[in-house]
Amino acid sequence: MPHCPCRLPPAAVPACPGPDRPRTPAGACRGSRARRSPSPTPSPSPSSFRPLPTPPKEHPVRRKRVLPLATLLLCAPALAGTAPAAAAPQTAPAPAPAPASGGPLRILLTNDDGYDAPGIRKAFERLTAAGHDVTIVAPLTNQSGTGTKMSNAPTVTVKHPEPKVWAVDGTPGDSVAFGLAEVFAGKAPDLVVSGTNFGPNVAGLATHSGTVGGAVAALEHGVPAIALSTGGLSVPDPVTTVNAMGPTLDFAVKLIDRLRSRARSGPLLPEGVGLNVNHPVVGTDGKGRASGVSATFQDPQTVLEPDFTDAGDGTWKTTVKVVLRPAARGGDIEAVSAGRIAVSPMNGDWNTGPVDQAVTSALVAGLRP
Repeated sequence: MPHCPCRLPPAAVPACPGPDRPRTPAGACRGSRARRSPSPTPSPSPSSFRPLPTPPKEHPVRRKRVLPLATLLLCAPALAGTAPAAAAPQTAPAPAPAPASGGPLRILLTNDDGYDAPGIRKAFERLTAAGHDVTIVAPLTNQSGTGTKMSNAPTVTVKHPEPKVWAVDGTPGDSVAFGLAEVFAGKAPDLVVSGTNFGPNVAGLATHSGTVGGAVAALEHGVPAIALSTGGLSVPDPVTTVNAMGPTLDFAVKLIDRLRSRARSGPLLPEGVGLNVNHPVVGTDGKGRASGVSATFQDPQTVLEPDFTDAGDGTWKTTVKVVLRPAARGGDIEAVSAGRIAVSPMNGDWNTGPVDQAVTSALVAGLRP
């Protein structure tokens, strides 16, 4: 999620839909690059985080394996760190075999808010409690709004502050690339989960979201992925939004269970297809349950519109306006505004082929918040 108005002072930003600026679900676009979603097709509606222990000695990690061409060209290591590490290309990790039906999954957990943000810590605890083998590989610092950006620096600094946690000094895309090439070297995870994000990633917000961008990076590597976001269609409140992460993750566990049971030892999702999940904030305390679950598409509106004012001295004052037009029927904005969970299919490339809404509808049919 980008530095959306949600992160700016309220005066500068009227009711904004959320901090993360994701990427498009329905039509399959890429994080930092905007693309129009396909014509809207109505779909049927069917704790505080733990403080980190004193980190052990940090050390930059060497990049060893050759990633797919797109990543190789865009990424190289990530942002420069304290002690450079030379690159030594090798082979990319082989896709993981399909998980056993109903068995625990090996999950790579990432985000764009940073490896120690409440959303990812709560996700780690909840998914681990559900029996999954979860490893955090996420940005060292807040990378909101970076979309699918990949760094192009000669070195990347990676910290390993505690077991099952890796902090990459780069973007969500860099984190996923490092996680697949190094942390999960030789055997890809069964699933990449990105989030849960502080704030929504609906409509045009998804296009620029680092949360969605992390999921797209996984899809580009052939790994199933889910982007999770928590927020309503107004400036996220720190207390209620964090409280709403509980119900968000409860639903995420149910969704993953549904994917496992439907996979029957096959892939969790069709190749190249992921899910962008947006959970609303319900109730005055944010702990309420959503009214239902909808298979949706990314509403084609942009939501955020920049405004520039010439200061007359060669500089321009910039502000971001939140402009919400009438929601597209069956889109993610309509669902979230009605207090429902929006589940939008997305793919990891720029193809404009139709998305099978029926598959997503069947997936969420009968699921409850």
